[in-house]
Amino acid sequence: MDQVIGIDLGGTAIKLGRFALLGSCLQSLTVETPQPATPEAVVAVMVDAIAQIDPENQTLAIGVGTPGPADAAGRIAQVAINLSGWQNVPLADYLEAKTGKPTILANDANCAGLGEAWLGAGRRFQHLILLTLGTGVGGAIILDGKLFVGHQGAAGELGLITLNPHGPMCNSGNQGSLEQYASVTAIRRRTGKEPAELGTLAQGGDIHALNFWQEYGTDLGIGLSSLIYVLTPQAIIIGGGVSASFEFFLPAVITEIEKRVLPTSRVGLQILPAELGNSAGMVGAAKLAWEKLKDV
Repeated sequence: MDQVIGIDLGGTAIKLGRFALLGSCLQSLTVETPQPATPEAVVAVMVDAIAQIDPENQTLAIGVGTPGPADAAGRIAQVAINLSGWQNVPLADYLEAKTGKPTILANDANCAGLGEAWLGAGRRFQHLILLTLGTGVGGAIILDGKLFVGHQGAAGELGLITLNPHGPMCNSGNQGSLEQYASVTAIRRRTGKEPAELGTLAQGGDIHALNFWQEYGTDLGIGLSSLIYVLTPQAIIIGGGVSASFEFFLPAVITEIEKRVLPTSRVGLQILPAELGNSAGMVGAAKLAWEKLKDV
């Protein structure tokens, strides 16, 4: 049976899974990311974990989601957030040299998007976008069933579009980006509370929390309206930690989109919560590996 390995490389943990062609996960493993997470240390831990998950060396290829942009060819981790000393690391070359298996990289949000498109909330659609509402706001674009990475591989930074030209400064250099209104960090700044706490309060009918989620949904809906005009997706999948409160901000998102977006640009549009949770990145990395094999 043909199999591949999908790896989700994060700042604190590395998740690995061995997958069959139709997406069943045959075995999975989570190991701690070494600290400091230098490229050499991370590669050593990954190679060891790959040997554990594939003791009989049956797998054909490896896909890796990295916390930062990869080059368009999926060979180089250009920058990796929360990993020390990562600048243009030829991670695919390193892993191929150690394992003998063709390897491909993509950024973690792109992998999550691929995962949701393959086995999650996006599996019925050919055109979709994923927005991950976490510490930052990441994104992925799937067009005609394929991941769209654009020129040089850097497309899909959906959280960095401008929402308010006079808003808070963003690490990207932009000002008032969607990320500055929709991320966990932004929610803390705006309310002094954690998203999970605001979700619990809303569940209990707390009026301040319910009002906050309505404002949050309005901001998110305004940001999504711009993306809908450009991409006209069939579905928008909302993932990341903040999506736990999806039910509280969805009505305001829909109201805003219906107000701002021409009906011709949103025919049949569905806005759905992500389904794969923390395994989306690993699943998408496996899908990437299958795609790589087609091209070999």
